[in-house]
Amino acid sequence: MQHKTYPVDMGVRRLLAIDQKEICDHFQRLSIHDRQARFCGTVSNDAVSKYARNIFRYDSIVCGAFINGRLRGVAELHGFLLSWPPEAEIAISVESEWQNIGIGNAIFERVLAMAQNRGVRTIHMTCLKENSRMRHLATKHNALLSIDQDATEAVLHPYWPTMTSMTNEIIGETCGFAQTVFEPNRQKVYRAYL
Repeated sequence: MQHKTYPVDMGVRRLLAIDQKEICDHFQRLSIHDRQARFCGTVSNDAVSKYARNIFRYDSIVCGAFINGRLRGVAELHGFLLSWPPEAEIAISVESEWQNIGIGNAIFERVLAMAQNRGVRTIHMTCLKENSRMRHLATKHNALLSIDQDATEAVLHPYWPTMTSMTNEIIGETCGFAQTVFEPNRQKVYRAYL
């Protein structure tokens, strides 16, 4: 088995409604095992497509990791942002052939910073008990884990926003947007959107 290194050409940015087709394609490319891990159970292609079409409803923030211009990982922060203090839930998916090279961590950290900058005080993350990658990611970021018969729940308590966290989000989003705008196959789409 060849060990992959962290991709130099990876871009992470917030996803927008114009990215829905790519989000749907990403979910469709997930292996059966990865799809089960992401949705905590078996879901059909139709259910995945419906979910992708509705991903921006309500108060979700969605980020993606692009390798060579193709969406390979998605992190979604959704939930209770209108409550006080705000709470949210995070869900992450990375395509099988792109796992174990830092993509999950990169999108997790971006969404975590976005939550922190919006004053989210509690983040919940639920995964199947056998999902060791998500458990590892959660413990790496100091989450408290509780494990029952079928699932693991991780709870994180982000810090309050800081100048550093806000600056990191702004710079990260600016760089991600610039990378996307200057991709030849995306220029037409973004020009029409702007």
